[in-house]
Amino acid sequence: MKTFQKAGGISALGAAATYLFAMGMAATVLNPMMVSTLSIQDYMSFLMSNRILVFIWHFSMYLVNGLCLIVLAFALYERLKSASPRLAAIGAILGFIWAVFVFLSGLITIYSNESLVVLSANQPALIEPIKRTLDMITSGIDSSDKFLGCLWVGLSSLAAFRNKIFPKAINLFGMVIGSAGLIGTLVPVLGFVSYAFGVGAIIWWLAIGILMLRNQEAGIIDKTPVRV
Repeated sequence: MKTFQKAGGISALGAAATYLFAMGMAATVLNPMMVSTLSIQDYMSFLMSNRILVFIWHFSMYLVNGLCLIVLAFALYERLKSASPRLAAIGAILGFIWAVFVFLSGLITIYSNESLVVLSANQPALIEPIKRTLDMITSGIDSSDKFLGCLWVGLSSLAAFRNKIFPKAINLFGMVIGSAGLIGTLVPVLGFVSYAFGVGAIIWWLAIGILMLRNQEAGIIDKTPVRV
């Protein structure tokens, strides 16, 4: 238990680091790719000039993040299962499915970029319609995994809150960002609200990671836990 709680804490910090790295790259050296009015020719030119950097960016925010999510989801399940077995199990399942969707989106993105580079030399006319189709697919997957992530964070925080496993403020914060993300995902006109989950998840991961590393054997403060 102690060793895996440590792994969970490291994974939580790793998940936060991948988001921070992705956001930093998007705001600086890879910012030209974020411009919505960028032509397909300029996009491909930038992609081919920064192929390795773009690969590292996607690899980190999708594949590394997905691995961190799997370890953290299992570690949280181990931490919560004795107090709230049902909520812990449901939350863990949602966390694992979220990680699968993250992997799926990442692999599609990484390999589609490589395919676009090949097409640019052979069939350039096909690049734009294929890229638009791929963008629609990955956008749908990203929305789905955000929905799952909100449920995982919210349910895990609820289980921890009811059994006083983590500080009250952290648990309430997890429930708030989970709820905000769900609202933004399910109600398109309120999509901007879902950004609170993306930023909030970083803070939640950092807090959970530090807590798990500091007190790896911490259990339930309340000696009569609510078993849900």
